Amino acid sequence: MTILVRTETPDDHDAIRSVNKAAFGVSVEADLVDRLRADGDLLLSLVAEGENGIVGYCGFSRLIIDANDKHANGVSLGPVAVLPREQKHGVGQKMVREGVARLKAMGETLIIVLGEPAYYSRFGFDVAAASAFRTPYDGPYLQALRLSDDAPAGGDVRYAAAFAGL
Repeated sequence: MTILVRTETPDDHDAIRSVNKAAFGVSVEADLVDRLRADGDLLLSLVAEGENGIVGYCGFSRLIIDANDKHANGVSLGPVAVLPREQKHGVGQKMVREGVARLKAMGETLIIVLGEPAYYSRFGFDVAAASAFRTPYDGPYLQALRLSDDAPAGGDVRYAAAFAGL
């Protein structure tokens, strides 16, 4: 099946909700995306479109890193969702790779993700690179990807307000 990764449009919102609910089995991630969108905190919101419509979603939101009385921008990756019938066919990988490339082209320097290291390490995310950051999600699943030498090397991470509802 041919998959097109593109920026979401308002017409995609219902399909994005459905994909997130189907992929995770609950509405928590779908609700998170809706709140991020409503608050204007989605930096990049991608969908994977197949022959029969939207089969995947990948969101990137702004986060702030506080270190040494300075603030730096970063990006949070997530959620990444693929309809169960389309999982394990590279849809998620295609969206994440496209998102990382677009964010790098936009001048972003750092992406942080909370997820399975065996999956996200293929994109360059690293648990050790995240160890200098303090987040509400610290632990073995927190990973960082430096897109530039200018990327913050550590600090206190503040996620978009929508994450407080998790």
